[in-house]
Amino acid sequence: MSPTDSAQPPVPEATASPGEPEATTTPEIVPPGLDYVASIESTDPVTIDPSYDLWINGAPTEPATNRYFPTINPATEEPLSRVAEAGPKDVDRAVASARKAYEGAWGRMPATERAKYLYRIARMLQERSREFAVLETLDGGKPIRESRDIDLPLAAAHFFYYAGWADKLDYAFPGLDTSPVGVVGQVIPWNFPMLMIAWKVAPALATGNTVVLKPAETTPLSALAFARLTAEAGLPPGALNIVTGDGTTGAEVVGHPDVDKVAFTGSTAVGKMIQRNLAGTGKRLTLELGGKAPHIIFDDAPLDQAIEGIINGIFFNQGHVCCAGSRLLVQESVFDSLMDKLRLRLTHLRVGDPLDKNTDVGAINSRAQLDRITNLVDIGVAEGADIYQPPCALPERGFWFAPTLFTGVSQSHRIAQEEIFGPVLSIMTFRTPAEAVEKANNTPYGLSAGVWTSKGARILWMADRLAAGVIWANTYNKFDPASPFGGYQESGFGREGGRHGLLPYLEGH
Repeated sequence: MSPTDSAQPPVPEATASPGEPEATTTPEIVPPGLDYVASIESTDPVTIDPSYDLWINGAPTEPATNRYFPTINPATEEPLSRVAEAGPKDVDRAVASARKAYEGAWGRMPATERAKYLYRIARMLQERSREFAVLETLDGGKPIRESRDIDLPLAAAHFFYYAGWADKLDYAFPGLDTSPVGVVGQVIPWNFPMLMIAWKVAPALATGNTVVLKPAETTPLSALAFARLTAEAGLPPGALNIVTGDGTTGAEVVGHPDVDKVAFTGSTAVGKMIQRNLAGTGKRLTLELGGKAPHIIFDDAPLDQAIEGIINGIFFNQGHVCCAGSRLLVQESVFDSLMDKLRLRLTHLRVGDPLDKNTDVGAINSRAQLDRITNLVDIGVAEGADIYQPPCALPERGFWFAPTLFTGVSQSHRIAQEEIFGPVLSIMTFRTPAEAVEKANNTPYGLSAGVWTSKGARILWMADRLAAGVIWANTYNKFDPASPFGGYQESGFGREGGRHGLLPYLEGH
């Protein structure tokens, strides 16, 4: 549903030219039948089983715990399925299966043969992209347009990309020991389930490692469907194992003594805990953590284009993005005009059913995340920031939050310092490029940033000074398999994507 279906610009009245008879105006007549009609994506391509077991050694495996937990549709709060909860014995079995595959069929397979499996997986993801996109939207709440047009194409592209590198590692890293590390434990978040699988699994398999993957407890269905896809692709048993559960299961994977490398994407707090627990163990570790990205708009920026970049930067995937442009820094001279355009643009965002192909902002992923967003927004109001939310009738069931802007924000406000991970934008001003850099870097994070200006030299000047791993120029949230992604400071370390994404899975790194 749209926040304001009636918020349309007025139709200008016809005026007469000098010397001509005065023109008459007639009220605009909307033909019948042109009211908004939802365009709902069919769920027919998706079959969701009543329950799902773990995926160990290439087959569904009942959990030793005999415990299952529900996964729900956050847009309706209706249960989708029951999913196995893995315990220590289950993680032992998964790691043992991965070790056997590493020392056997997968680890000994020639790189040219490994590449064929990754190509096959990539092609199958493309062929079944509609099925996986609908599943992502049902289980995670994101708009189908994003699942269909961004998440699934990028996931397939990553498998294609790393398939191409599988037999070229010696050329990619001359003089480096390009043998695999071994068994890799990977823990991924709920905001981009399929894309995170591709970011983690594709480079690990391409380099000859085997994987034990723990998906997020609120979005496990994509990973389990992907496991079945890999079996159909003929991937040797044990090369990929899926253990579902909550944070306790993730801790079992991370701390297992026979896991050689850990890759984690998630919150900074959990990342710090993992780093402390692995200190002194000799395990490899890469962390892709949170962010509080500055989105910087200079006075010479094309404002209409910048508005779309701002919208994409913070409201894409309901703001459930670690690199979201959640701090908007606007040069003072264009602040008023930009804010007028931005408020107007918010009134045209459509919030509602994620399966509607016209939806811009879908459901918040979980009740817990909605409570966190609500709490931090309440704190922002209490600390004196000015809130703006467009008129927005939210669905009665499900987890929803209206697109939100805060002005009058200072650097000390919690909403300017803490990652909200929701559709909430904190807006500040600056006068000079140096002030913009100082405010942008005043954060414990360092994952991403965006700069809008018509001056190429200014973009390069800013990029040299911004403490961020990824910097977009006159765009935002653009990803490519060949481009590395990662951050500094409390945003973690290591890179995913590009040749850099292969290095953590190689012995010589």
